[in-house]
Amino acid sequence: MNLIRHFLAGYTESFILALVLWPMASLALTLPILAWLYHRDGRLRFGSAVSTYLAVLYVLGLGCFTLYPLPSGERGLGITYGVPWQLDPLAFVGDFAREGVSTLPQIAFNVVLFMPLGFIAGRLLRWGFWRSLVVELLASLLIETAQGTGLFGIYPYAYRTADVDDLIYNTSGAALGWLGAAALARVLPPGALAEEGEVTHEPGFIRRCVALWLDTLLVGLASTVVSGIVILVLHNVPGGESWVNGPWALSAGCVAFALVELAWPALHGGSTPGGAFVRMSCETRERTGARRAAFYLARLAVLGGAYLFLPLAWLVLALFYLGARQMPYDLI
Repeated sequence: MNLIRHFLAGYTESFILALVLWPMASLALTLPILAWLYHRDGRLRFGSAVSTYLAVLYVLGLGCFTLYPLPSGERGLGITYGVPWQLDPLAFVGDFAREGVSTLPQIAFNVVLFMPLGFIAGRLLRWGFWRSLVVELLASLLIETAQGTGLFGIYPYAYRTADVDDLIYNTSGAALGWLGAAALARVLPPGALAEEGEVTHEPGFIRRCVALWLDTLLVGLASTVVSGIVILVLHNVPGGESWVNGPWALSAGCVAFALVELAWPALHGGSTPGGAFVRMSCETRERTGARRAAFYLARLAVLGGAYLFLPLAWLVLALFYLGARQMPYDLI
C-alpha cells in the first residue's frame, strides 16, 4: 500500500492542475463535441453529456500526467542535460530482475492510464477495434515523442523518458478499454443514431445554444474575411486610404448575421447553418405569410438585441426559457 501511495504522490500536482483547468477547457472543448453528438445522434442523452465532460477531464489529465511537471530554472533536467530514449522492448525484464515488484505499479499505471481512451473510442465515438487501436497507438507515440524531444524542442533536452515499453503498455490498455466498451454494449446497447434527414422542430435550450454558437462562429469568420478583403483592397486603390477606417467589420458582421439568422433559415425550413448541423429547425410550429415574416423579424431582433446587451440579455432569455419552455419569438 505504501508503494502505491508513494507512486501516486508524484502525480498529485498534475492531477490538481487538470482539475483547475477542466472548467476552462470544457468551455472550449465541450461545445464542439456536443454539436457533433447532436449531429450524429439527433439528440443529446444525459449519459452522453456526462461522458463528454468526463472525456474532457480525462484528455486534460492525460496531458498533465504525461507532460508535467515542466523543467524550470536555469540548470537541471531538460535545461542542461536530458534523458536518453529507451528503445529496448524487453527492458522491463531487466527492471523486474533488479527492482522486483516495485516495477509493477509503473507498468499497471501505463496500462490503466490509456484504458479510458479505448473506452471512449468504442463507446462514445463508436469506432471499430482496429481504427481505435491505430489512433490510440498514434496518441501514445505523440506523447512519447513529446517527452523524448523536450516537448518538441521547447526545451533543449528531454526531461522525461521516451520509452518504447510505455508505447506497448498504453496501446494494450487502450485495447482493453475498447473491449470493455464492447462488453458493456452487449448488456447496455448505445442508443440509435439519427436517421438521414431527421430534424426536430422542438429543440431544447442546450441544442439552441449549440446551434447559435455554431452560427456565431460562421458570422464571425465571414465578417472577418470580408472586412479584411475590403480593407486590403482599399489599401491598394488610389484614394482608398481615407476609407480604411470605416466600420467595415461591423457592417460585414451585420450583413452576415442577417444572412445566417434570417435569409438562410427562411429558405431552408427554419434551419440555420448551425441548426442544420445539430438537426433542428427554429420554426417550432407551421407559420405562413405575414405570421412567418413576423416570426423571423422578431427572432432577428431578439438575437440581435442579445448580442448588443451581453451578458444580461442572455441571462434574461435563459430565465424566460426556463419559465415558458420556449423563446419569446416562439409565441408568434
